[in-house]
Amino acid sequence: MKNRVAAVLLAVVMTAGMLTGCGAGSSAAESAPSAVSSAAPEAKEETTESVSASETEETAGAASASEAAEEDTAAVSEAAENGTAAIEDGTYLAEFTTDSTMFHVNEANDGKGILTVADGKMTIHVSLVSKSIVNLYPGLAEDAQKDGAELLEPTEDEVTYSDGMTEKVYGFDIPVPVLDEEFDCALIGTKGKWYDHKVSVSNPEPYTEE
Repeated sequence: MKNRVAAVLLAVVMTAGMLTGCGAGSSAAESAPSAVSSAAPEAKEETTESVSASETEETAGAASASEAAEEDTAAVSEAAENGTAAIEDGTYLAEFTTDSTMFHVNEANDGKGILTVADGKMTIHVSLVSKSIVNLYPGLAEDAQKDGAELLEPTEDEVTYSDGMTEKVYGFDIPVPVLDEEFDCALIGTKGKWYDHKVSVSNPEPYTEE
């Protein structure tokens, strides 16, 4: 009888221990998701803040670059409107480009002319390929034919080719309103007809006459 009672008590104690263990495990399991759940929003918030800061820096950098470009463009435009140069006074070797195969710098000069900047005004001297162009006008052909139009008169230049041969051609001093942009320049040839052309001056480099 005593042995049976002891067995029953032992069974009760073991059952109670098992129930206690299950309860503890359940509590640990229930608390774990809570810890993970509370950590997740913090990590997400930190990531969001990092991405937002990065996007803000990129946006600010792009805005600064855009503002700088607008300022440069505005400076060039203002210089053109005021008839002043965007470079310092001095003498430069610059490229002179036209829209015509008949009107261009003599090949002996490699497509370049002498750009002079004085008191903020720019003028480029170019030697042409022959004496077939007798006048230029810094503007449109229509305006060149109006009374009082001031035509550009030619100079007689001597050019020397790579083979040593020399030739006398016409050259002109052409006002340059702006660098790196096309502007109007009309011409008249020996046949007495005016033509409109677009020209541009670019890539000025300091020049010292040898």
